Amino acid sequence: MSNNGVLIRVRGKVQGVGFRPFVWQLAQQLDLRGDVCNDGHGVEIRLSGDATRFLIELYRHCPPLARIDDTEVTPWQWDDAPTVFTIRHSTGGSMDTQIVPDAATCPACLAEMNDPAERRYRYPFINCTHCGPRFTIIHAMPYDRPFTVMRAFPLCEACAAEYRNPADRRFHAQPVACADCGPQLEWQAAGVSEVGEAALQAAIAMLAAGKIVAIKGLGGFHLAVDAQNQQAVSRLRERKRRPAKPLAVMIPHGSCEAAAEHLQTAAAPIVLVAKSALPELCEAIAPSLAEVGVMWPASPLQHLLMQALERPLVMTSGNLSGRPPALTNDQALRDLADIADGFLLHNRDIVQRMDDSVMRASGEMLRRARGFVPDALPLPPGFDAVPPLLCLGADMKNTFCLLRGDRAVLSQHFGDLTEDGVETQWRAALELMQKIYDFVPQQAVCDAHSGYRATQWGEALGLPVSHVLHHHAHAAACLAEHGWPRDGDDVIALILDGIGMGENGQLWGGECLRVNYRECEHLGGLPAVALPGGDLAARQPWRNLLAHCLAFVPEWQRYPQTRVLQDKNWPLLARAIAQGINSPRASSCGRLFDAVACALGCAPESLSYEGEAACRLEALASECSGVAHPVRLQPHDLTDFWQTWLAWDATVSEKAWAFHDALAKGLAGLMRHEAQARGITTLCFGGGVMHNRLLVARLGFYLGEFRLLFPKGIPAGDGGIALGQGIIAAARLV
Repeated sequence: MSNNGVLIRVRGKVQGVGFRPFVWQLAQQLDLRGDVCNDGHGVEIRLSGDATRFLIELYRHCPPLARIDDTEVTPWQWDDAPTVFTIRHSTGGSMDTQIVPDAATCPACLAEMNDPAERRYRYPFINCTHCGPRFTIIHAMPYDRPFTVMRAFPLCEACAAEYRNPADRRFHAQPVACADCGPQLEWQAAGVSEVGEAALQAAIAMLAAGKIVAIKGLGGFHLAVDAQNQQAVSRLRERKRRPAKPLAVMIPHGSCEAAAEHLQTAAAPIVLVAKSALPELCEAIAPSLAEVGVMWPASPLQHLLMQALERPLVMTSGNLSGRPPALTNDQALRDLADIADGFLLHNRDIVQRMDDSVMRASGEMLRRARGFVPDALPLPPGFDAVPPLLCLGADMKNTFCLLRGDRAVLSQHFGDLTEDGVETQWRAALELMQKIYDFVPQQAVCDAHSGYRATQWGEALGLPVSHVLHHHAHAAACLAEHGWPRDGDDVIALILDGIGMGENGQLWGGECLRVNYRECEHLGGLPAVALPGGDLAARQPWRNLLAHCLAFVPEWQRYPQTRVLQDKNWPLLARAIAQGINSPRASSCGRLFDAVACALGCAPESLSYEGEAACRLEALASECSGVAHPVRLQPHDLTDFWQTWLAWDATVSEKAWAFHDALAKGLAGLMRHEAQARGITTLCFGGGVMHNRLLVARLGFYLGEFRLLFPKGIPAGDGGIALGQGIIAAARLV
């Protein structure tokens, strides 16, 4: 037998997905000799003889959770020609492979869990190489059981036999376990303690009785309650101090066809659908909004709960308002004691916090986390040898990003770094991610805002630091998602959000820019308006209405929509604005939305979550299918808009729709003018306001002659900032 052969290096998502047993089985089918192993770069396959057909079948029948990014084939000379095909032990080395996100329960495991003849019948931690926890249980790489939390659960004889058998779908499935050797449920409530099936039944009984149950999941805790019970949902809101922010709902597996395309994927995200598609939910789920977030059961435990209850359940993050989600049993019992009536716990540790991802049925990503992180993102053409860059993102909706070579790994959503405990989880995740990927940064990349905690932390690392304008990063993230090449032509960008640091210390939030990856030129946008009270303006919409009235409507008190201001101490605030006392000026589109919402009476006096007024305004506008109106909006001066809009006699929904339409038309006109003056044919968009579907639709209507790049797979809001920071810093490297 010849000693000649080939060595095949496979890179991509090829660890923890059943790739080695797939290779072993393929080699058996093709009667090939050699071996396969995991290492720091991915999977290494050594074959004796010709590998042509093997490579074809390798791509054709890749396992469901795997993804082959590339293969490299080189000659290999065997010392002794192999007589069989074997699976070798994993080796170490520099980490350059991809880690697989947690995956929803696969059909095979679900069927097995529901089969009384199977030994894992009703076992709430069933999994295989095609599903189950991955990233949330990893301590180190390569992804082998000793480097995960499953090290604490020695395999029983039956599970060990499956784990060692290359022909079994649980071959080297690191979380593999059963009721005899694996994690167990525990119930705690009012001094009562149960384990196993009794714990599950106790939780089911409490949920059926309208009580609130804290449930430990894959990447954190959920708070669950009957979504059809108005009193129960209201009680949850009161205890959690979450008066209005929408609550996600878990619905029975297989329901809601409108969102099934995404609900049934391995990522199993929360998908926003029209409220009318789920009429059985109580109004307290998403008050004054047109959409509600739904999800299918993603874990065996969730399947068991839904099968027993057969009704929608609220599944919201297990945290007190202003605190991060609990990750440990002790933390949950402490932090959620005044919220939950009972606790469904288990003894498998959570290494990584992982919130549920949120997207729309269109595929637009609003929050990127479980099921998508830590999938590597390919960098656009021209970015092929990027040195390690650590990008820290913004303080709100924070994510961080690791760039190296030709890929980026964007972290899961963390939220507001200024909230107690969030920064601690963020730092722990950042440290673990760098360890897992053997990532030693050569440079830190931060937002231009010196007050951001993420910026201050990056500047204290002792590394060279690059600072990137907030809105330039938004634009770059959108361009990168669409594969815009490193040396691509200029584009015109429209970036709309609440606030971000612009040039020369200006506060931006409604900007038209000329951008490429290296440069950002400000071309115009919304006018800078005072933010009375500084940060308070982001929480109290009436302050923004007053500021806009003072700036653009000299006789504002004669309009009925401004009566909300009459019982405020507005003269004092007006003097503060005039004297520039705690009233910084910002061209904020988000605050413009707040002002309009306040004038229409759809904004609460004090917001309970970011974007609440804007979301209510969009919902109100969606009640109108479009109407002819006299409203015009010139972005550089809002005088004509405000005076015409306030004076126009129309319903509140018509006025809400007209605002969206006029804003889109005015901004579209600005973009068109700047693009035509420069011969530019591509426009890109970004910022949290771009999650407004109506505004995006109207922008598309008015700019149809251009190539339009809207964010989709990467959040339009601050969740994409870190990626944009890294792309800009990489492009500027010589």
